Amino acid sequence: MQIKIEMLRCFVAVARTGNLSDAAEVLGRTPSALSMMLKQLEENLGQSLFETDRKNRLSALGSFVLEQAEWELYQFDGMVQDIVNFAKAKSGKVRLAAVPSVANTIMPEVIARFLSMRPDVHIELRDMDSASILRELAKDRIDLGIASTQGHATSFHTQTLFSDRFGILCHKSSSLLLKDQDLSWEDLKGERLIANNLSQSIQVSACQRLHAESGLKVHNITSLIAMIRNKVGITILPETSAQILNTDEISFVPLPGAGLQREIELIRKSETPASPAAGELERTILTFIQDRK
Repeated sequence: MQIKIEMLRCFVAVARTGNLSDAAEVLGRTPSALSMMLKQLEENLGQSLFETDRKNRLSALGSFVLEQAEWELYQFDGMVQDIVNFAKAKSGKVRLAAVPSVANTIMPEVIARFLSMRPDVHIELRDMDSASILRELAKDRIDLGIASTQGHATSFHTQTLFSDRFGILCHKSSSLLLKDQDLSWEDLKGERLIANNLSQSIQVSACQRLHAESGLKVHNITSLIAMIRNKVGITILPETSAQILNTDEISFVPLPGAGLQREIELIRKSETPASPAAGELERTILTFIQDRK
């Protein structure tokens, strides 16, 4: 027995309209084509679906098949629509992780732009450090990452988004602000440096010496900011980290020397995105960054 979905669609249309002509108009087929399809369905079932040739009264079998066929068509059409929506990035889920500075400064606008075009796509955004993002990608727990691969060996597909220069975050009363562009590493010797994972990645001998002498390391940026606000010391962070501060008590001073920056990259596991929705979000991120330049 071979019952095709189009046979059921044909039967439902005829059963609901009560005649071949109206059903043919609904389906965009000819009455003769529908008649042939109904005949094939009845041959497969071994019984008639209608009590008369006029097709306006269902047999007992016809009533049962109609109930089952309508449910099957509803399920089938819904499945097809889900597939089409997924393929066209109209639905689906994208798991994204970004370093906190990017998650707080760039991603709100990116996600707002994306959801205005793809309102039915579900986005899961997490903020974490670069090393954690790379681990999550390796374990297939996220589809896209926005982080820095500097200092990390990786075979992931990467695309640079922007450069983020490092600088000193200090209290507004700090004498370092008087130096501004003339700041030197020598000026930092008398300061208490609050080390963090990002600042320790800077491969400059003077910076490494400061970290070696530091007796305080803080991992969480919220705690770092609290320390600086209370004049415990200074810290070194990228400029985008300073942009998320909701305070005028802390200032950002660029580090001495050129080229002290991290590269923020869009990262994923392969040459192709995990899903059409992930690919569309990736394009939205790249377009947004390009528009900002």
